[in-house]
Amino acid sequence: MAAIGLVVSLVMALSPGRETDAGEARAAGDSRSARDTPGTPAAGARASAPQTAPEQTPSTTPTPTKGKKPPKATPTPKPTPPAAQSTPQSGSAAAPLVGRIRPNTTYEGVATFYDAGNGDGACLYGPTSDVMTAAMNHTDYETSKACGAYVRVRAASGASVTVRITNECPLPCAPGQLDLSAQAFAKLAAPSRGQIPITWSLLSPDTSDTISVRYKTGSSRYWCGIQVIGHRNPVARLEVRAGGGWRQLPRTEYNYFLAEDGNGCGSTIRITDIHGERLTVDGITVRPNTVQPTKVQFSKR
Repeated sequence: MAAIGLVVSLVMALSPGRETDAGEARAAGDSRSARDTPGTPAAGARASAPQTAPEQTPSTTPTPTKGKKPPKATPTPKPTPPAAQSTPQSGSAAAPLVGRIRPNTTYEGVATFYDAGNGDGACLYGPTSDVMTAAMNHTDYETSKACGAYVRVRAASGASVTVRITNECPLPCAPGQLDLSAQAFAKLAAPSRGQIPITWSLLSPDTSDTISVRYKTGSSRYWCGIQVIGHRNPVARLEVRAGGGWRQLPRTEYNYFLAEDGNGCGSTIRITDIHGERLTVDGITVRPNTVQPTKVQFSKR
């Protein structure tokens, strides 16, 4: 019996399919173990799956800083002048009459001097025999508003001199600075000083002269520039009669009021000083580069 049992066991062990079943059972167990183990990826998943790039928030277009415009690819066209410059305006629509230089105000600064030559300057009054003149610093010159103003200048020594503004002292001339003619500076200190501290104030001087008007070279009924000469107080505004009303003309750095379209050229002129006094002048025709006297003058203040 024992021999028969041994033979049966050997036959069963060597029977086909038994090794295959055991191998399949082991493979199935290994596969379950890999799937069912938390946190363990399937074999090859790490290498074959594409990497996802981090999600990026789309960049937004920057908001331009207030007051600045983003650059453009095409040139910006030249702006059209405001309509207010080419249509009649009433006096109430104008800007304040008094600029940086105010009556009854004392300013501090320094005085320097220069060779004034024949007395002509940025204000384009032309040559003059009056050597008591000065150039106003760029800031207080204020687009020629200071032109023709009379200023009393005082030095620390107590010496003083009255000058008329006929020129502009460009930067780096500081606010408050006056560049006097050499003759005017000599009234305050020795030229060897070069520069001295001063105070100065606006003056409304005694004068027997009357105001004159001059049309700029090249003026006609199609384009004109108008200048006021010999005014006691600084001129704040110039208007011309046009279209049944008064048209205020813009002022230039070179002290002319322009009517670039000719509207009002040769008509009645109204001149206003910084105190608000208005003078109306008739009969001034368009005669380029000719000083035409009037019979009016601003009041002494």
